Amino acid sequence: MTVRPFIPYEDRRLHSAAAPVDSITETVRMIWDDMIDTMEAMPGVGLAAPQIGIMMRLAVIDASDKRGQAVKMANPEVLHASVHRRKYEEASPNLPGVSAAIERPRAVTVRFLNEMNEIEERDFVGLWATSVQHQIDHLNGKTFVDHLSPLRRKMLVQKSRKGTR
Repeated sequence: MTVRPFIPYEDRRLHSAAAPVDSITETVRMIWDDMIDTMEAMPGVGLAAPQIGIMMRLAVIDASDKRGQAVKMANPEVLHASVHRRKYEEASPNLPGVSAAIERPRAVTVRFLNEMNEIEERDFVGLWATSVQHQIDHLNGKTFVDHLSPLRRKMLVQKSRKGTR
């Protein structure tokens, strides 16, 4: 498999909604495999296809302790979200060197097309829930800094740019 490069924060694709996936093909499976390799190389707990410039509604998450438990999703959508919220420090390889505490629902129920080409509904809690919501944001053209005030977002983007020069 292949570790793919991340597109920069300024790239228009990172701020655009990705296209739905009609069915799970061999190409989709190969992209998922590359995404898992790329996620593991970060290292991180999730990755959405637009982060590597692929404008398809594909995501992978693995918030397990031992790794190797990646959930592969096409067209994920949140069906239900907990009223209880939790803050996690979030970051993105598309905006290197910065992070921010983002508050999100502690648990979510997500519907997605799985690797068997079947519609699946699954509950995610804690870091798993945070990661899947973070990836769905990417599929919708949002990044974690979009959850911040405009001033805080601008400061983090500028700090990231300075750090990558």
